[in-house]
This record gives sequence, structure tokens and C-alpha cells, in this order.
Amino acid sequence: MEILLWLVPSAVVALAAMAWVSWAGRDGRGEVDRDVAVERLGRALTKEPPAGTRRTSARVRDRSTGIAVRPSHGAGPGDGATRRAS
Repeated sequence: MEILLWLVPSAVVALAAMAWVSWAGRDGRGEVDRDVAVERLGRALTKEPPAGTRRTSARVRDRSTGIAVRPSHGAGPGDGATRRAS
């Protein structure tokens, strides 16, 4: 029995964590009225964004072919033409 005494602190911490999570996750905690939430969301969506923010369109992604290809950046020192053959 005395060999397992080192497990006691971790068991106490685990039990305390379980008790705290069960208390914090109980029903009704932080509940918001659905109608109020919908109204707030509607106001937020119709409001103009602050000056200085810009909206960008989503980038169009190329369809993946499953082959990794590095984009070419033109002829330069790292294009492979100046590498020595080994």
C-alpha cells in the first residue's frame, strides 16, 4: 500500500478537476436568450465596418493533383541551371 502513495496527489487533482468541470458545464450557465442573440447578430452584420478595414475576396484554390510542384520564379541563381552535377 505504501508503494502507491505517490498516486494520491494526482488522484486528488484529477477528482478536483472532474468536480470543477461538472460544475462549470452544468445546464443554464451562461445561457443567452435566443431572440436577443439573433437581434444582436443582425445588428452586427448590418453595421458598417470601421474605416481602414478592407474586404478581400477569397482566393481561388487550384484543384490539387496530388503532385507537389514548386512554382517557378524565373531564371535566377537558384533555378538549378548553375548547380554542379554530383
